[in-house]
Amino acid sequence: MPETSDQRIPILDLQPEISELWEEFEQAFQRVMRSGQFIIGPEVRAFESEAAAYLGVEHAVGVNSGTDALVIALRAAGIGPGDEVITTPFSFFATAESISNVGATPVFVDVDEGSFNLDTDLLEAAVTERTKAVLPVHLYGRPVAMDAVMAVARRHGLKVIEDCAQSFGARHEGKHTGTIGDAGAFSFFPTKNLGAFGDGGLIATDDADLAAMARKLRAHGSAKRYHNEMLGYNSRLDELQAAFLRVKLPRVDEWNSRRREVAARYDELLAGVDGVITPEIVDGHVFHQYTVRITGGRRDAVREALEAAGIATMVYYPIPQDRLPVYDGRFPRCAVSEGLAGEVLSLPIWPGIEGAVQRRVVSGLVEALRRV
Repeated sequence: MPETSDQRIPILDLQPEISELWEEFEQAFQRVMRSGQFIIGPEVRAFESEAAAYLGVEHAVGVNSGTDALVIALRAAGIGPGDEVITTPFSFFATAESISNVGATPVFVDVDEGSFNLDTDLLEAAVTERTKAVLPVHLYGRPVAMDAVMAVARRHGLKVIEDCAQSFGARHEGKHTGTIGDAGAFSFFPTKNLGAFGDGGLIATDDADLAAMARKLRAHGSAKRYHNEMLGYNSRLDELQAAFLRVKLPRVDEWNSRRREVAARYDELLAGVDGVITPEIVDGHVFHQYTVRITGGRRDAVREALEAAGIATMVYYPIPQDRLPVYDGRFPRCAVSEGLAGEVLSLPIWPGIEGAVQRRVVSGLVEALRRV
């Protein structure tokens, strides 16, 4: 991106990686188009194998979105009507929506202010006789404290389905997120650390029975064509997206490493800036987003000032899931999540963002804080 001050800075710029890999993308496109196979063909099978090897699991099941990965993983784990699933209020709605869509009830446990992730100290108190699973979210690419989650799950015989929509490549205690619980659900939405050129998702697991059930559910509830055993979904990762993801997968560790470098640079630039709380850089964090907190009730005014200066930002998320209209105040309030929803602001980040661009972002942020 040019360093001229009149150039608008986007929240994400995918063009550098597209340009870098253009020839490989073209080859992948040609390979699929000439094959005449577009649904669950050799590219999907190869990507599933390569993704499983990368993650270190026995099974990877490609589906058509991260949302379907959650829904199908929950159903494949036996979660359904009458069950409760503990999760975080501070996430995109797909998390809670997936629980509700399988007939279960989400139970919201507030988050830790420093990590933005589910507060594991509050987890055990939320377990009831109806609790069947925990669905932690590795928000912004930061791993949840999974050792604490798994300890509670083992004591109570609960399934653990990890929401890894924002954490492909992240690690906790040396293990990839999505491989610690019973299953991990990944999204390949274009903005993700490993993104397709459309929707896509993946379920990762070491449980052969769960994987087999997921494969049935993604294909209208059938393991054999026209022998439908249950109500399922039309949720299949297509060949073109799988082929493009195969081009990107070998680069994801390098890109994640660059994201951590970008985060460290932001930390240096923002050191000592009053009114801004920067995120922690912990082991395994892959910074899908670099999200600061703007204190003093000034977040929205600061965001407007940055937009006027040509600097894009995003608020992930302005309303906690439990406060959304669809749930109509059915759940107890989560004070930390509600507080964060009024403070969080995600700054531009992508693997190839230049230092000069980051300096302009921070300069704009400091000026906005001074003015508002």
